[in-house]
Amino acid sequence: MTATYLFLPSGERPYRWARVEDGALVEGEGVPADLGDVIAVAPADAVALHWAELPTRSTAQATAAARLLAADASAEPVSDLHVAVGDEGEGDRPIGVVGLDAIRRWLADLARLGVDPVAIVPAPMLIPAPEQGYSRAELGGEGVVRGRGTGFADEARLTELLTGGAAPATLGRGEIAAALARSGWTLDLRQGLFARRRRRAIDWQLIRRLGWYMLAILLVTLSINLVRLTRYSFGADMLETRADTIAAQGLPRGSSVTDASRQLDERLAALRGPGQGFSATSAAVFAALQAVPGSELTSLSFEANGSLRLGIATATEAAVTDLKSAIERAGFAVVAGTFQSAGGRVSGEFTVSPR
Repeated sequence: MTATYLFLPSGERPYRWARVEDGALVEGEGVPADLGDVIAVAPADAVALHWAELPTRSTAQATAAARLLAADASAEPVSDLHVAVGDEGEGDRPIGVVGLDAIRRWLADLARLGVDPVAIVPAPMLIPAPEQGYSRAELGGEGVVRGRGTGFADEARLTELLTGGAAPATLGRGEIAAALARSGWTLDLRQGLFARRRRRAIDWQLIRRLGWYMLAILLVTLSINLVRLTRYSFGADMLETRADTIAAQGLPRGSSVTDASRQLDERLAALRGPGQGFSATSAAVFAALQAVPGSELTSLSFEANGSLRLGIATATEAAVTDLKSAIERAGFAVVAGTFQSAGGRVSGEFTVSPR
């Protein structure tokens, strides 16, 4: 739909509107139902327009410089003013100065009507700057005048004073329609604090696409994990088969492998004997005998319960205690029998068993 220019009320003037349809200017009073995109038009007598050379690199720098100029040109404190900077492409840049209360009131009134204007344009800025002299147009029931570096409401004595007595050229309806039909505007008061908040539309197509991507990623991840688990399962089966094969080699020929670990433990126990076995127990005993000078083994008997009965002869009673302590440090329990002294030797029995 074509954009609608909604002229804000001023004094006794009510809301008026205008739009260009099929190249023709269509106007009306009040607020139409089929607004479409709305460009609010601020009354010329409510906005002071200035032109000045301002920095072009940074909007913030240009606005700061414009506020300094507005403070010098206005009788009101600059803290009560809203300053907006425009751009006409070359030369000096337009500056719009309006009271904060006024622009707040306009936006509040429009919000109550359900209107969020895409821009607020001072009425004189709707007229293209003339090559020379001044142009005049009737916009929304208000006469406005525009020059190369001026823009103001048309008032008989004021206009004559500001134009130096030169009569402005009046624009016809066709020229006004052409001006309103052009795209863009060189000064928009909706800046800074009053900038329009953009509503981001939800792109459901993008969300659906992202959903499919997420599903694809989950499926790929699940497939990778399934392949990995399958490989682990095959590897475990291979290792189990290999373990059974090796176990079968360690078992007596012809034995059936049902539980390789248990069967190997049973055969190992049978080969080495109960407890820690004869070899481990006797090795600990012989190591203790070598560590205690003057001690000797007189008898040795490996019992069915895994204990080892020793006949011991030592040079002194202290050596018996040392020998017992050495065997215990090797991790065995030692029960000492009765020791007797005869012929300069102390003899008796130890019973060595696993702890």
